[in-house]
Amino acid sequence: MVTEKDKPGLEVVIVTGMSGSGKSTVIKVLEDMGFYCVDNLPAPLTPEFLRFFERPGAAVGRVAFGIDAREKFFLGELPRVIGELRSAGKRLKVLFLDASDEVLVHRYSETRRPHPLAGGGNVVAGIRKERADLAELRAWADRILDTSAYTVHELRAEVRNMFGADSGGGSAMSIFVSSFGYKYGTPADTDLVLDVRFLPNPFFSEELRPLDGRDPRVKRYVLDCEEAKGFFARLRDLLDFTLPLYEKEGKHYLSVGLGCTGGRHRSVVIAEELGELLTKRGFRVRLLHRDIDRDSIAGR
Repeated sequence: MVTEKDKPGLEVVIVTGMSGSGKSTVIKVLEDMGFYCVDNLPAPLTPEFLRFFERPGAAVGRVAFGIDAREKFFLGELPRVIGELRSAGKRLKVLFLDASDEVLVHRYSETRRPHPLAGGGNVVAGIRKERADLAELRAWADRILDTSAYTVHELRAEVRNMFGADSGGGSAMSIFVSSFGYKYGTPADTDLVLDVRFLPNPFFSEELRPLDGRDPRVKRYVLDCEEAKGFFARLRDLLDFTLPLYEKEGKHYLSVGLGCTGGRHRSVVIAEELGELLTKRGFRVRLLHRDIDRDSIAGR
């Protein structure tokens, strides 16, 4: 029989980040998953609010707070509050949502909403000010999730994967594997970035150029070379050594990015192989090819 004393502590998630990065979507998903959600609670009230739910007999076990630039008067106090909660041993995770300036501008142009920090100016100015204001808070995050390449459906799936019923106490880490093109920029939310531009490039084959790294012919072209075999063997050794250490430190999520020039051939092949390997080893894997559908002729 499980008593009140035996129950795990209240699970707390703070969702914050750039305006337009998807915080409202995340809060709605968490609410659907059984979290008691409070959007835009003033940061200084957070500890008192949590004490209410930690009383004996309280039925709520998971709470999520959405905090963003709209609460600018109290925003500067949030890092202090987070530090106090962690020092008190709370089961706290901070999720910081981000996106590129270009994507945020596009999202605001689509919704025709004013940026909360624009102050009568343009959206770009508001984004730059908000990014500066949130720099300290970003450093406190347990997970930084760049939503630039996500659809709404993909973001919902990622949140469910991160905070599903088995996310906190499962035996396997969730690993996000992505391919990308350096010509389009390095992903902002990646823990481990690996450059595979040294591998033979299918772009220079007229037969393979129109294809992408998911095609068996491209896969054979890349993986059959000695460079790829040596790289993948060493990558397996690296992960065999580091993944248990990450789990030992309590890290539940790891993001690995594989980059080539255009994000269409080599990085896709290696990302697919890595995702398959990790899945076979029992990890929860999400795979994303960020730039695979960009310029198929110019991309490499």
